[in-house]
Amino acid sequence: MSSTNLNRRQFLNFSRHKTTHIIRPPWASDEETFQDACTRCGDCIAVCPEQILIREGFNGFPRIDFQRGACTFCADCVRACPTTALNRSSPEVWAIKVHIGDACLTQQQVICTTCSEQCEAGAIRFTPVVGGAPQPEINPHACTGCGACVASCPTQAIEIR
Repeated sequence: MSSTNLNRRQFLNFSRHKTTHIIRPPWASDEETFQDACTRCGDCIAVCPEQILIREGFNGFPRIDFQRGACTFCADCVRACPTTALNRSSPEVWAIKVHIGDACLTQQQVICTTCSEQCEAGAIRFTPVVGGAPQPEINPHACTGCGACVASCPTQAIEIR
């Protein structure tokens, strides 16, 4: 699809889908199964002690907003879910991981290690660079996708996907 051939609706839909990545509560089924099973009752939102679950836009499905804080994987949302939309039978909570973008202050040679200070799992470390700011390195095996690093980033360079 060429950007010069897009009508207004296609452009808005294309750009929205390209930039939006919705993260469901922990132990959520795949998206299609989740949407089929979720009744949008809000029970998971109400019991979340971290208050990071919110209703998604117009359709009301629960999603995580890591700008509000981190997930502690307490599983209160799973226990509150009256359907199979959230199901703890899977050993893996989710496959999401941290990604640090170009807006990271270290790319402008500014020393900032806020994200690693928030990462209890030690998944974000900084490697010294001769003549420059230490650069972040992510250990994907250590990253739990909890989102603790997201809200602390002063440039919002961190994304969990």
